[in-house]
Amino acid sequence: MKWTNAFIPTLREAPADAEILSHKLLLRAGLIRKLAGGVYTFLPLGLRALRKVEQIVREEMDRAGALELLMPALQPPEIWQQSGRYETAGNVLFKLKDSGNREWILSPTAEEVITTTAAAEINSYRQLPKNFYQISVKFRDEIRPRFGLMRAREFIMKDAYSFDVSDEAAQACYQKMYDAYGRIFARCGLKAFPVEADTGVIGGKFSHEFMVPAETGENEVVYCEACGYAANIEKATSAVSQRASGILPEEQTGTAGGTPAARSIEKFATPGVVTIEALSKAPYNVPANRQIKTLVYMADSKPVIILIRGDDQLNEAKLAGIIGTTVFRPATPEECVATLGAHPGSLGAVASTLERRPPARLEGEPLQRAVPEAGAPRIFADERLHGANGMTTGANEDGFHFRNVSIERDIKVTQWFDLRTVTAGEPCAKCNKPLKIRRAIEVGHVFKLGTKYSEKLGATFLDEAGTRKPAVMGCYGIGVTRTLQAVIEQCNDKDGIIWPLSVAPYQVCITPLGVAPDGAVMKLAEKIYAELTARGVEVILDDRDERPGVKFKDSELVGFPIRIGIGEKSLAKGEVELKPRGGALQPVKADVAVEAVVKLLEEGQASLR
Repeated sequence: MKWTNAFIPTLREAPADAEILSHKLLLRAGLIRKLAGGVYTFLPLGLRALRKVEQIVREEMDRAGALELLMPALQPPEIWQQSGRYETAGNVLFKLKDSGNREWILSPTAEEVITTTAAAEINSYRQLPKNFYQISVKFRDEIRPRFGLMRAREFIMKDAYSFDVSDEAAQACYQKMYDAYGRIFARCGLKAFPVEADTGVIGGKFSHEFMVPAETGENEVVYCEACGYAANIEKATSAVSQRASGILPEEQTGTAGGTPAARSIEKFATPGVVTIEALSKAPYNVPANRQIKTLVYMADSKPVIILIRGDDQLNEAKLAGIIGTTVFRPATPEECVATLGAHPGSLGAVASTLERRPPARLEGEPLQRAVPEAGAPRIFADERLHGANGMTTGANEDGFHFRNVSIERDIKVTQWFDLRTVTAGEPCAKCNKPLKIRRAIEVGHVFKLGTKYSEKLGATFLDEAGTRKPAVMGCYGIGVTRTLQAVIEQCNDKDGIIWPLSVAPYQVCITPLGVAPDGAVMKLAEKIYAELTARGVEVILDDRDERPGVKFKDSELVGFPIRIGIGEKSLAKGEVELKPRGGALQPVKADVAVEAVVKLLEEGQASLR
């Protein structure tokens, strides 16, 4: 390809709304252009790189035994209602209506479609196992799209779905896909690593995410250098989280007046105190680890009470997995009053205060909307509060708290869960060494789904004994467009992108410093261009009549793996200048330049296998 025939609109400066380096480089190198928030056009150079990522994904999926198909992006809402995700995933669904006023959903993923297909086509164990995949456009109604392709409304994803006769067979398929993901990201030149992950509203028994370390990543990964434990912070646990008792002996206060569990609960006035910090100061002096933080959330218009220790933070992703939906929110002050009779800062879950129900309605609201749920709300408590005594919590009366609270004695917990967010320095649950936290970009996710979708959507089969059983499923996603940007986020320097050979839009850029058609410089450039092209090398010839500095800067910015510089001075010595991107300049004889380039390419490609 000649540069003058290509379309590479490089920019000296990135647009103001480009927030992270990889987003800036995508725009500056002329790879993409923004149409609207979270919606991008791939320009020719960007599309070439994207297609290479897709091809690597396709080759490894085929190698793992998956079968490619293509499912509709337009999906009927009925199958989403049947799976239960019409409500639980409703906040990300793009919904539209046709000319007949019928509703449709733009595909954010395809569990419902593939399971419906399997239900219609698979009837016998002889047809299993099967693993189907597609590479297609997806749509998600991101409230705040950002970081370019990292969080977009429209993106390209590889999604695969496996169907097996048993849990053991499903595990074998899961492992195949897990291994394939490792190969995919290595071939793309990425240093990705797997971590334990939360299954979220997709559901399932367990899952792993593949992460690329990056300071600008939206995910936080908790890891242990000693034993190799790694988990998304939404899933991570620690020895602290798993302790049977939330208050350790060394944290107990003095026992004057009896042991903490034996002291009677006592209400005391706390006028104007509405935060953990305020209660920890004089004259109250209640340390945060001796306080019970009471949070009220609304899920499906019903209140849920969450209890965690005062020095901990709620992990909302863990809460989503517990209640089975991402459609929830913190209760408003008015809803807190309707639920518990007090405003935030004075809330608690002591049973005696829940037995006397709050006023029947919110001021100015109709009676039927007063109490979101009949009877006492569900109370979910963090496991670190197990056995906690001598605690302080709100009295469900503005300006008052309770002291000497024993959670086992005074609070009727519905269920105990790990609800807290792990912090750096806590002991690892596996080896007790300090945990660390770093930021990363999620590029892939594998789930072991079990029978959640097959049971709801009728994907069953007859086993050898003639018994009908639900297929055991797995699902496996890779953000293809996100992977492309992750490569740029990880592979760059101050001058621009440093493409790995496997996904570079072109492998070699020939840069003649004089472009006169009858000149020796351009004649040699054309000769090398023709020979490399004949050898199957992807080459772009920069035939623009531009200053050398402009050509060199554009070549560095776009990030071609190898540049061949040809000028009159070097040519006078019978040489050309080979420069690997990010490496040192290498003068080589002009008559061996093609072989030198081919050798560099072969060595570079071997390192990515």
